[in-house]
Amino acid sequence: MASSSSITIRASAGIADRVSWYCAIVLLALILLGSIRESSLADDPVRGNYLSDRPCDEIYVVGEGETLHTISDKCNDPFIVERNPHIQDPDDVFPGLVIKIIPSQARKLLR
Repeated sequence: MASSSSITIRASAGIADRVSWYCAIVLLALILLGSIRESSLADDPVRGNYLSDRPCDEIYVVGEGETLHTISDKCNDPFIVERNPHIQDPDDVFPGLVIKIIPSQARKLLR
């Protein structure tokens, strides 16, 4: 017959094993919930006049949803492509692209 101490040790090991599995499952669930929440917060669209309020400095960084046409209209610079030889395709503009802007004198006087 098995001694009572070995039965107690086996029971304790079984309980510890189950508790560690439950902790692992809870930890995994928390990690998944955190990543889902983080990704949903990052997908917020740009709201309001955020893009139209940006200044037209000489060095301009393209923002999300902007095109060369919208930047040209906003900054009153129709020669963006000519002043930026690194832009091979005017349709291939992406957020973070750095371009040179030279606003017209009329636009500067309105500020």
